[in-house]
Amino acid sequence: MGSLFRSEEMTNVQLYIPREIAQQTVAELGELGLIQFRDLNPDVNAFQRTFVNEIRRLDDMERKLRFLHGQIQKAEIPIKTSAVSSSARARTQQEIDDLEERLTDHESRIQQMITSQETLNKRFLELTELRHVLKETTIFFEEADARSDLPSAPYQEDAHLLESEATEEGRGVSRGANLGFVAGVVPRARMGTFERILFRALRGNLYMNYAEIDESIRDPITDELVQKNVFIIFAHGKELLAKIRKICESLGATLYPVDDNSEKRRQDAQEVHARIEDLRHVLDNTTYTRRSELIKVAETIEIWSTMIKKEKAVYYTLNQFNYDQNRKTLIAEGWCPTASQAQIRYALRNVTEATGSTIPPIMSEWRTTKTPPTFHRTNKFTQAFQEIVDAYGIASYREVNPGLFTVITFPFLFAVMFGDLGHGFLMTLAAGAMVYFERRIGSTKLDEISETFFGGRYIILLMGVFSMYTGLIYNDIFSKSMNLFGSGWEFHTDNSTGKSVGVHKFAYAFGVDPGWHGAENALLFSNSYKMKMAIVFGVTHMVFGTSLNIFNHLHFQRPMNILAETVPQILYLVSIFGYLVFMILFKWASTWENAEPPGLLNVLIYMFLSPGTVTTPLFPGQGPLQVFLLLLAFVCVPWMLLAKPYMLRYEHFKHIDEGYTNLSHENLVDPSPSFEGDRSAGQSPSTTAHEEMNHEEVTGGDQEHFDFSEIMIHQVIHTIEFCLNGISNTASYLRLWALSLAHAQLSEVLWDMVMQNCLVMAPGMGVFGPLVIVVGFGFWFSLTIFVLLIMEGLSAFLHALRLHWVEFQNKFYEGAGKKFEPFSFKAILAEE
Repeated sequence: MGSLFRSEEMTNVQLYIPREIAQQTVAELGELGLIQFRDLNPDVNAFQRTFVNEIRRLDDMERKLRFLHGQIQKAEIPIKTSAVSSSARARTQQEIDDLEERLTDHESRIQQMITSQETLNKRFLELTELRHVLKETTIFFEEADARSDLPSAPYQEDAHLLESEATEEGRGVSRGANLGFVAGVVPRARMGTFERILFRALRGNLYMNYAEIDESIRDPITDELVQKNVFIIFAHGKELLAKIRKICESLGATLYPVDDNSEKRRQDAQEVHARIEDLRHVLDNTTYTRRSELIKVAETIEIWSTMIKKEKAVYYTLNQFNYDQNRKTLIAEGWCPTASQAQIRYALRNVTEATGSTIPPIMSEWRTTKTPPTFHRTNKFTQAFQEIVDAYGIASYREVNPGLFTVITFPFLFAVMFGDLGHGFLMTLAAGAMVYFERRIGSTKLDEISETFFGGRYIILLMGVFSMYTGLIYNDIFSKSMNLFGSGWEFHTDNSTGKSVGVHKFAYAFGVDPGWHGAENALLFSNSYKMKMAIVFGVTHMVFGTSLNIFNHLHFQRPMNILAETVPQILYLVSIFGYLVFMILFKWASTWENAEPPGLLNVLIYMFLSPGTVTTPLFPGQGPLQVFLLLLAFVCVPWMLLAKPYMLRYEHFKHIDEGYTNLSHENLVDPSPSFEGDRSAGQSPSTTAHEEMNHEEVTGGDQEHFDFSEIMIHQVIHTIEFCLNGISNTASYLRLWALSLAHAQLSEVLWDMVMQNCLVMAPGMGVFGPLVIVVGFGFWFSLTIFVLLIMEGLSAFLHALRLHWVEFQNKFYEGAGKKFEPFSFKAILAEE
């Protein structure tokens, strides 16, 4: 049984599935989500696979669903979603046929309604425009008749046109036969261009009048509201009128026939009005019927979509199997957790019983030299921590997983940099709210940033809790101290300097003594304390990471590597940096009442420059001890450099002498055509996985490719890198001190510059004093949230991430594995 400490054991399985129950079997395995199938047809084109016709059919059904979904959204109809839709099971072939028929029926009806509605809307548009044309032209002719009845009028260039029009309309003079007019509507945005082109094309031989339509007209094609104008143009001769019509058509104007008789125009207007009312009634009925149809579809469209996605995933998976034509059987291969084989067999048995098949699916184990995928079982609490590790690299198969330790070390190192009781409480409060309402929040659609914060809610919760703890250690709450147990310092005034001097009486019960807060040398104390604390935590973290190599070597049966690599690495770190940690703790534990404490940095420097010489010893025998530790560190360097290559060389020649040179190639026999030469009858999955993960281990692999010079170069690089990283990584942990100090100072500056000033100003402001405090508190609290919690919190998060990825994980973590990605409906639906 696997755990978070190490990935689960995986088994390579082979399935023999009868053709008639293949779809039901794969669907059941998709609901279970415990098998990662291999593609056994990598060289076959996607269009030449067995179930390509079924996939095309499902693609067409998806197209129909997208069409219906778009129409539902366009009609602004809410889509019913429920837990049933996400858990909708895959259906039988008969149910898929029925669903296809229903989708086709819905699509055809909706298409007919859309086509009918577009035709009706187009006709409604034409009648609406004609109504406005008749209305405006009637008004124009009436005004023209009124002007022609005036006793006298000044001469105008277009007077003859108006007179001809008036004569034609009112008195029917014969010369009006040569005067004609064109009426219609044109988009208001094109009116200026329309006038200029007409004037230039006809050289001014026209008279045009227009009026704005007071209502917006909806275009049935684009479904947009358009502002339009009614126009009427008078000109002599059929040729000019024909030219006007062509210009109108080219500029998107719509022409309508208007009778020159006023009585006929009145009748036409009444008829148009009646037809508009009838058409509006028909349109309302069509819209209601279409909306009712879409509402009916919206109730089940999510379930249909889930069903089709599952079916499509089933057939995509079936296309990865080999099809045995003679036995009518599908052959599948894949990886599954060893502990989950019983669940898979139970699911296969359920399929056999549900379908009534006389031939059950058969699952068998198969040994292979391929490296299994890595699978860690996580829950909603540990998932986010595991994702932090996976972002660096997926763990190699069965190697120690840093995710288990990250659950504690990551929020703790964050809290060391972010330690403040008040800030930690606010962070815990926010994370606690997300945890308490996680079901409600998880069921809603979130944006990318909100989804990120919600996914890491348990990380934020632990970061807040640990920050509260370190805040108590630092005795810091919003840059203020708390005197919970009484200060261990007594202060009296020095008459010579006039300053208060503290005398230490007893140790404070928990954390930093509040007497340090506000003292002149508080920053010096805080600097020294936090710097040394960062070194202690850093060296401990690195030594722990290096020691985890022991578990890897023991699991993969590499005891040689423990002696050749891990032991000298630990001794190297302990002899230099572990000794520094010891001196820090020893110095803290000593009183130094009658002596000046030595500077530890100078002690460490002179340990290398003048071995055995100690100016101010911490303890008796310090000089000889330093010489011994220095010699031990120097011995560890060639130990790391030479031990492993020569041990590998010895093992190589030993195997040659015993006659095992070509054994690995002779054992790699391919017993089945469905595997590309990846079978091995003589090796276990864990052994072969170990050999692939550690290519430098040549004891069980390709002996004739052993290259001592290549191994030696690799070991030189590895040794130099480790020795230099020991110094740089230790210095890197000083970021714990730097960010902790910066956070505390920024918090103190924010309080002094904002809240403290408001509290000082308020007593002198009279009745406005409370208002000043309220406004100042709001400003201070906002800056605390956005600057100290969000920005500083993000900075501390990234630095803690760096410490885990670079300083901790590179000591033991290879991260060269492949993630276990089983065929799972839950994962497929979550990606949508």
